[in-house]
Amino acid sequence: MSHEQYQKCIEECLRCMVACNHCYNACLDEENVAMMIKCIRLDRQCADICAFAAHAMSTNSVYAREICSICADVCEECGTECKEHDAKHCQECAEACFRCAEACRAMAA
Repeated sequence: MSHEQYQKCIEECLRCMVACNHCYNACLDEENVAMMIKCIRLDRQCADICAFAAHAMSTNSVYAREICSICADVCEECGTECKEHDAKHCQECAEACFRCAEACRAMAA
């Protein structure tokens, strides 16, 4: 894997982490928080795995590919959930999740 590929994936993971954290916090301010529970949970899990994947790549972990594969799956699920909600923060989070999933799948290949 080239340095550029690692760097691109790390950047996408960090962007996704920020988007998920923003979405998570914004969901807590929604009028019907109960409707956002699945989104909130997935945002937290996605932010955590994105941070872990970025760390694994930045330390050249021998498990980076496997971690990126799991990260792609979580990002895909989070993006799919966020896409179901009309809120701008959810739509932006979904886009970040799908971009990250694509970058992580390329890393895992």
